[in-house]
Formats: sequence, structure tokens, C-alpha cells
Amino acid sequence: MTHLRYLHDSYEREFDATVTEITGDGALVLDATSFYATSGGQPHDTGTLTNGDRVWQVVGVTKRGPDVLHVIDAVCEMPSLGETLHGTLDWERRYRLMRTHSALHVLCGVVFREFGALVTGGNMATDKARMDFELDDLNPERVAHIERVANDEIAQERAITWRSLPRDEAFAIPDLIRTKINLLPTGITEIRIVDIAGLDLQADGGTHVRNTQEIGGIRVIGTRSKGRNNKRLEIELVENHTTTKVAEQQAAEMRTV
Repeated sequence: MTHLRYLHDSYEREFDATVTEITGDGALVLDATSFYATSGGQPHDTGTLTNGDRVWQVVGVTKRGPDVLHVIDAVCEMPSLGETLHGTLDWERRYRLMRTHSALHVLCGVVFREFGALVTGGNMATDKARMDFELDDLNPERVAHIERVANDEIAQERAITWRSLPRDEAFAIPDLIRTKINLLPTGITEIRIVDIAGLDLQADGGTHVRNTQEIGGIRVIGTRSKGRNNKRLEIELVENHTTTKVAEQQAAEMRTV
């Protein structure tokens, strides 16, 4: 079972772990990882693994039950079973996905509060994201309202925290599941909760920033009707002086590591 380090610290950029399995097609299973595996609409991380002598590019990360498979671009000799490797994330990619994922939670919280609409689907990339809602209408006035309120909430500098709760305790929280269909497997005994203070509280296993100010802002770049009662909002991140300052701080921290 791979220990998922990112569930506790989304900001961890480097880690050490041991190779516990090499699959038949050359993917590595580690005893722990900070690489996010594609799931829940969030793409996988990329980066490198090294033993000090050789460096392997991590080009894909997927889940296989409780294990995480690290797909490497093996242009040189493979690591050995039991070997300790040092992992380094492509931080620019990870951090942008963190900001985007948190932006989608802000969007979800606003639409749920304003219209009581549940999420019917969602996906994200490093340049844009989309979320589908159980809504019958997304006229221009409503879209402008959602965008304005979402950016107002982001500007409130709301803290974002995460924690895990026993399943029964988690499901006692009203409106914890914001999706039309509950996608949580019945075998999960602990539920991870992501909380945007005063706005949104829901079950989620992705990576997030610690404060909405890190998001910067959002811009609605498109809408689409997916059915009579199913509408899509497409967004992109908006950079501002806060995100520029945070990016400079992140770069400074990386130089001192």
C-alpha cells in the first residue's frame, strides 16, 4: 500500500521512498509518494526520480487499488527493487493544478449557495477547467453573477484546510457530497474533507492551496448545455499581484532547498 504523502501536505515538493514493486510494463510502485495519481478530474503530477547516479522522468501516475504506479521514461537502466529513490515534483505544474482545483471548489460553493445546484461532472488541466451543474439555465446575467461572486469570495482570503474523518462522522455533515452521484466507494472507512472556511465543505482527495488568495481569480471562458437540466461552466485562472508575489516566494523557497 502506497502512503499518499500529498493528502497531508500538498506543498511537499521532494521526498524519499523505496521501490516495492516493478510491474511487468516497467512502472514503479513506491512505499510512499508525493506524486498525485490521476483521479477525481485532477491530472497526475510529473517530475523526476533519482538514485543519485541516474535520473528517471515521471511521465504518468495512476492508481491500482491501494498502490500508486509511477510510469517512468526509462531511457537508462531501471531502478532496483528495494532501492531508495528521491522524488522531485514539477512544482509549477503541481501548484497550478492546486490553484485550479481550489478555484473549482470556490465555484462549487458559490453555485450551491446561490442556486442549490449539485455537480454532475468536472475536469481540469493546467490551462483551464470545467464543471457541470444541475442547472436549467446559464444565461449571460447568471454567468456574470457567478463569476463576480466567485471572485469576491476568492478576494476574502478564506483559509482552506483538509482533514480525515471516520466515514460515519463525515456523512453526518449535511451536504458533504456535492456531486449528483456519490462516487465514494463503500469500502473507504475514512473520508478526507476539504474546507474553504465559510464557503464550501466537501469530500475530496485532491491537492489544494492553503488560502483562496493564492488562486488569484477566475474568468468564465465558456458555457455549454449538456442537457435540459445540465449546464457546463468553463473557467481559467486570472493572475494578479498576489499570485505574482506568491510565485516569487515559491521560487525563492525552491532556491534555498
